[in-house]
Amino acid sequence: MFAIVNGVIVTEQQFLYDHVVFIEGTTIQQIVHQSEAQLDGLEVIDANGGYVSPGFVDIHSDYIETIVSPRPNSLMNMTIGLRESERILMTHGITTIFHSLSYYGDDKYSHKAIRNPENVQKCVDAISASHDEPHLIRHRLHARFEIDSIDQLQQLEKNITHGKVHLLSFMDHTPGQGQYRNLEIYKDIMRGYRKMTDYEADTLIKEQIDKEKITLEDIERLSRLAISRNIAVASHDDDDVQKLGLVQSYGTTISEFPTTLDVAKEAKRLGLQTIAGAPNILLGGSHSGNLGAAEAIQARVIDVICSDYYPPAMLHGIFELTNKYEEDLHALFQLVTLNPAKAVNMAHEIGSIAAGKKADIIIIEQMADGYPVVTSTIVDGKVILQTNYR
Repeated sequence: MFAIVNGVIVTEQQFLYDHVVFIEGTTIQQIVHQSEAQLDGLEVIDANGGYVSPGFVDIHSDYIETIVSPRPNSLMNMTIGLRESERILMTHGITTIFHSLSYYGDDKYSHKAIRNPENVQKCVDAISASHDEPHLIRHRLHARFEIDSIDQLQQLEKNITHGKVHLLSFMDHTPGQGQYRNLEIYKDIMRGYRKMTDYEADTLIKEQIDKEKITLEDIERLSRLAISRNIAVASHDDDDVQKLGLVQSYGTTISEFPTTLDVAKEAKRLGLQTIAGAPNILLGGSHSGNLGAAEAIQARVIDVICSDYYPPAMLHGIFELTNKYEEDLHALFQLVTLNPAKAVNMAHEIGSIAAGKKADIIIIEQMADGYPVVTSTIVDGKVILQTNYR
């Protein structure tokens, strides 16, 4: 057994001061007032006045693509990629990661080796295998299925059946709707991947629009299959309130990145868990011209903040919202800990500091200039990171 002392403990209800967290084995044993804490003979971690928070639960992150495919045509070993990713993620406070792997159709303008179906499956298998091996953090799979990936339906279904999928979302990146409602912004994004003329861009856009898509019946069938295995289902880039009712009828419980404030409000009203990307907070808005995360959070229509593609953003995003917009820091902590755990049906084990839960805990200290730094990370009761910035 060991104890964490001298910290501000982030519980579900409030910040606790002058309390001690006791950890035994893999779980949190108890939280007691420091006046009642018996510390004789115990190892003690001094939080130095920092925040003692549940480990962050990141349910949408495609950062693994950058790790295993650092260049468009380069593909590194998947197992090495996973192990190296956790060495990075633990420094940002992320103790549970849902690697968001994309099942894409023919992607003609932003080729990445990791998005080839055979390589996606290699990464899926590596994530699945990690559950039976010692790892620093928890790896899970968020299967992102583009609706034009007709030839990958069978493989996705097999992965769900074999227990390799832990979150399922359906994406439609067809130009002219969803994330890419503005075609000029879509063209600019395409040009960011490769040089092309207006004619070439318009040709690609038409090809994307005319592609054959999976049917609504396919989406409903796969959703029901996932739900029957306690896998949460998400919609992606919702841009119309009417669409929300449709996806919810399939059992969808999460709305990722609603594109407008009105859609986010309706998703919230319907009881869907709404997600915003932390990079959006740091950038001051969406890179594709959609809803700003800070605006949505201030409007109280966001339940979960994810790293999306930039792991440091979860930590810095919540402090940015507090420092710049005077948002309540305790409430913001819930957006990166308990709420995402609830969204993916893991809150019975992780997401909060409470007796009997997994001891996934981080300590966040602030430097003299207010800069937040994760100085300790604990997963399953094991200290996997300790550093000193003082």
